[in-house]
Amino acid sequence: MILPPLFAVSILLGIWRFHAAQETSEELFDRSLLAAALAISRDVAISDGDALSPSTRSFISDAGGGEIFYHVTGPGGYYVTGYAYPPRAGAALQSDLPSYYMADYRGEKMRVLRMTETRTIANLSGETVVTVWQRVSDRQGFAQELALRAIGLMAGLMAALALLIWFGVQVGLRPLNDLQEAIRRRSPDDLGRIRRPVPKEVAGVVATLNRLFGQVQDSIEAHQVFISDAAHQLRNPAAALMALAETLPDVTDETERAARQAELIAAARSSARLTNQLLQLERLRYGDTDTWQRFDLNDVIEEACQALAPAALMRDLDFSLERSAEPLPVEADPVLIGEAMTNLVDNALRHGGDGMTRITVRTALSDAGVAVTVQDDGIGIPADRSEAAFRRFSQLRNGEGTGLGLSIVEQVVRRHHGSVQLLECAAGTTIRIELPRA
Repeated sequence: MILPPLFAVSILLGIWRFHAAQETSEELFDRSLLAAALAISRDVAISDGDALSPSTRSFISDAGGGEIFYHVTGPGGYYVTGYAYPPRAGAALQSDLPSYYMADYRGEKMRVLRMTETRTIANLSGETVVTVWQRVSDRQGFAQELALRAIGLMAGLMAALALLIWFGVQVGLRPLNDLQEAIRRRSPDDLGRIRRPVPKEVAGVVATLNRLFGQVQDSIEAHQVFISDAAHQLRNPAAALMALAETLPDVTDETERAARQAELIAAARSSARLTNQLLQLERLRYGDTDTWQRFDLNDVIEEACQALAPAALMRDLDFSLERSAEPLPVEADPVLIGEAMTNLVDNALRHGGDGMTRITVRTALSDAGVAVTVQDDGIGIPADRSEAAFRRFSQLRNGEGTGLGLSIVEQVVRRHHGSVQLLECAAGTTIRIELPRA
């Protein structure tokens, strides 16, 4: 992630440095030509056109990184010194300023400087023209040398930088690699917190992992507790069924045999109900919202009450539904909501006691959304035992229940982002469910 952009930048810098080296070479060589032309013009004026000084000859041959050619004409255009035929310009040049141009000389590209000055040579006064030129290939070679040096320096810097980045990444990732190795060595049963010190940049990741490990640990423990409780609760009905089934063949009296058969059927139904409630409770732990739909809560509550009405009427109870006049739209699973309602009424039927005379179900709008209230005038649940009433496999007094009814209600309501509470009342039990309104 880091090195490719750096390599791209280095390539762009190399291209820029090459062009910059060419511009630098042009400027330096042009100044060298101007210095050579000034030196030749000075020597011609001093020696009256006889010869160049040794220092000027040395400068012409060595300065600028390549050979410099020259040609001088005196007043009247007569030849003074230098090479016989200078490169000619393709266009007219200014006579008052040094002029640079490109030209061919003996099959090679040349950079040419022509300079005109007024001089007196051998008692003749007039314009002296100094022309100096140099091979373009010498300039290009110098520019390439500059560029290659810069590119070589940048390549070395990039290599050093890449090495430093690699080393830094390795050192920076070492705590993560150690953490990965430590987690890899863990057994599936070890879900304890990670206590290994890590850099602050990954402290949040480790905290999230620790929180996840804690949630998984809690889920496993809850699952194990559920399995243990379920096995314990199923053992008694299974034992009762086994005992009744083993004694039934030995009963010869028809009346007693019919009583034993009724007991066996009742025990089987109780066991089946317990099994169904256990499955419902477990499905609630891993259920999803794919079955949710929009419906009127009044309709589902009414259907559940109609299904429970025969059981209530057989006990000669006043069982009524006070349905809300307004629609109660909710977004939920109608099957689960109906099951919760069934468990509420069934709980009242099983634990209300012989003195219970009525069960009333009400639906209405509430501040939080919609509400369903189930009220009876039975034995009631003490306010200080409300938490135990909603606990799995918990029964406040001995009875024929499974201890799962109210627990299922709480799980259903919680899955639908609602609330369930035990309300205070003068007599009996009042339980209120509130769900969000769609």
